[in-house]
Amino acid sequence: MIRDIKEFIVENEKNARACFKTLELNNPQSDLIIHILDKRDKHQNVSSFLNAAENGASIGLLSDAGVPCVADPGADVVSIAHKRKIQVIPLVGASSILLAVMGSGFNGQSFAFHGYLPIDKNDRGKRIKQLENESRAKRQTQLFIETPYRNNQMLEEILKQCQPQTRLCVASNLTTEAESIISQPISLWRKQKHDYHKKPAVFVLYSSDK
Repeated sequence: MIRDIKEFIVENEKNARACFKTLELNNPQSDLIIHILDKRDKHQNVSSFLNAAENGASIGLLSDAGVPCVADPGADVVSIAHKRKIQVIPLVGASSILLAVMGSGFNGQSFAFHGYLPIDKNDRGKRIKQLENESRAKRQTQLFIETPYRNNQMLEEILKQCQPQTRLCVASNLTTEAESIISQPISLWRKQKHDYHKKPAVFVLYSSDK
């Protein structure tokens, strides 16, 4: 079905076209209609991207990484599609959030993803402590991310704020040859040196009385 699609909504055209090469679409790229989803443009007419779908055409929604609408743009497109009675068919792909939960060894029955934490150091520290407390109270796995060039500062703050028995998993470079998933108590993290600078990573916290 994907290979027959001629119209796509994407984050970045260059990245999308590179992906299309691996998908081996049945239509030449020169014939494709590509809409750029600019999350910074609040006045973008996203609804117009779906006009062809009302006439029976299939339109693909493509994310640069992960899956659309999950820590990535696209939710507005899907919401508009539902309002216009356009059928929505989600297709599974590699989601760093789910892969991190799977690889952490933490509670997969109850978990929450919080996106980016505050940039301000004081606010970030308070938020990390809050998530640790929520994890303990709810026995819930807590996930969040950071801009890759600030990963080491994030790790440093986590080690500063959290209790020694709290467990931390850092899943980085997922689905690549450089993939790394380390899951252990804060007490062990403090004894080691890790460098996550400019490495896409998901931070996973879990605290319990057990």
